[in-house]
Amino acid sequence: MGHVKLMFINGATLKPVPPVTPLAMGKSTRGVEITTLDDLDERQIADWMKQVTALPGVGRKKK
Repeated sequence: MGHVKLMFINGATLKPVPPVTPLAMGKSTRGVEITTLDDLDERQIADWMKQVTALPGVGRKKK
């Protein structure tokens, strides 16, 4: 069985910072690798999604 990589643009600004720094995706991209359902922290991922969509240029319009 494989795995899923979930990456966040500007993920370095998230709290807590996601643990995976991918290669060749930019210095601020961070994410998680999920290999089993036990690795899936739904609350944390939902929190990161809320945080990242509030960032200008990703989910919110720039002022």
